[in-house]
Amino acid sequence: MTQHCIAIAAGGTGGHFFPAEALACELVRRGHDIMLMTDQRAGGRNSGVFAGRQQFVLPGAGIAGRGLVRASRAALALARGTMQARGIIGRIRPAAIIGFGGYPSVPPLLGGWLLGKSRRPLLFIHEGNAVLGKANGFLAPRMDGIATSFPTVAGVPAGVPTTLTGMPVRPDIAALGGEGYEPSNGVLNLLVWGGSLGARVFSDVVPEALAALPPALRARLQVTQQARAEDVARVQAAYKTAGIPATIAPFLDDVPGLLRAAHLVIGRAGGSSVAELAVAGRPALLVPLPIAARDEQGANAQALVDAGAAWMIRQPDFTAPALTQRLTTLLADRDLLARTAQAASRLGRPDAARLLADMIEARLPDTPRTA
Repeated sequence: MTQHCIAIAAGGTGGHFFPAEALACELVRRGHDIMLMTDQRAGGRNSGVFAGRQQFVLPGAGIAGRGLVRASRAALALARGTMQARGIIGRIRPAAIIGFGGYPSVPPLLGGWLLGKSRRPLLFIHEGNAVLGKANGFLAPRMDGIATSFPTVAGVPAGVPTTLTGMPVRPDIAALGGEGYEPSNGVLNLLVWGGSLGARVFSDVVPEALAALPPALRARLQVTQQARAEDVARVQAAYKTAGIPATIAPFLDDVPGLLRAAHLVIGRAGGSSVAELAVAGRPALLVPLPIAARDEQGANAQALVDAGAAWMIRQPDFTAPALTQRLTTLLADRDLLARTAQAASRLGRPDAARLLADMIEARLPDTPRTA
């Protein structure tokens, strides 16, 4: 395959950035040059696959859910970022740009589109949710192709080539694919993750719910829970009072190891999270983030529920008594957990980065365009 320069547009949260890194690793492995176009939240990368490569931090901000004044400022920032991106892309001439959703994708892809047909690179987006996000919905009609994580994605416009690739996950997560699920014969490992934005409700609800479990079930628990830094001490104290061994931290360092050990996961339903659960083949109780603009997390969770791969509780119903009741049933039924794990693994796509790279390469020209 001819070597090319490929621009990757991603920023903000890990849910957008982790799949971008996974694709970048695959493209570099195939001999392509890569460049990163990102936002100020993500900033420059001094480690990982993007370290030492061309990186461009562009202005921009999300518009959804903001007041008129803030939305106007965000729109101006996106316009400035778009014009900067147009100049960068026109100078470097990447063969393709792929964006991973959210407002950081808008300036690079819109800037590339504004170059006009004669100078325009190939333009792709990856949609990690079961509903096309607002930024991707705006960009989609202008794209040369859309990659999806789910077989059915609401809001995809007709006429744009769409390829099911799955969600690229980090190589150490992808390595979990096919390892299988070992039901517990003793200790029950419960993993609770929520991300920086959504962890508070788990700190409020989960310790109280676990403390109310039947004593025999509670005595088997081993909990690892992600919590905001300001909540760590009170969550740890709650588990100590309940006599439940627990590790509480703002960041989970060994996610592959934690997933491998987990018998049940409680968490949000972001695109990256559900993809990692599926690849690892782990049963999950999902609580979609209620502030998502198009209820993307609700759609993601429902897709897993429909496949028998997870359970869902909407946040207004996610109370300690309700969770105690649900967990009393789930944690006591090892066969149910195992069946749900198997259903999750059938949805997993550990080769998503390869499939996404294949989609891009299939459209690249034979003449090399390197940075």
